Amino acid sequence: LEQGKKFPSDPYEQLHACVKAVFGSWMTPRAVKYREINNVKSLLGTATNIQTMVFGNMGDDSGTGVAFSRNPSTGENILYGEYLINAQGEDVVAGIRTPQPIFRMKEVLPAAYDKFLQNVEKLEHYFKDMQDVEFTVEKGKLWMLQCRNGKRTGTAAIK
Repeated sequence: LEQGKKFPSDPYEQLHACVKAVFGSWMTPRAVKYREINNVKSLLGTATNIQTMVFGNMGDDSGTGVAFSRNPSTGENILYGEYLINAQGEDVVAGIRTPQPIFRMKEVLPAAYDKFLQNVEKLEHYFKDMQDVEFTVEKGKLWMLQCRNGKRTGTAAIK
């Protein structure tokens, strides 16, 4: 937003202003200099991603977790990870609460767990590699947040 202007309360105006700011940043002196220093040429412009926020801390039908499509230590073809009910992403790794093993999610959020298993299998098949996946369940609905090829031990890599 332009300096001195009041931040809009309408979410569509906010979205428009954010997108405009991203595209407007392409030709700023700093961006031009960065591309020059790093020999970045032949690009047409920049891009923006628009996504919804989801909340795993909306009650006992919500949660968040991280998992591998296989055990990263042994390579065994079993889902391996942790989750927390009524929590946000960093809560799983921050040590504030003790996460539960991912297989226990089936007892509390069975539909989300089944969908999660299906998605993880599809991702591993598509990427042809073990996947490291982050997810959130908001009011019973599963949201896949991120996946990447998983890191593992040498033993697990050959399995």
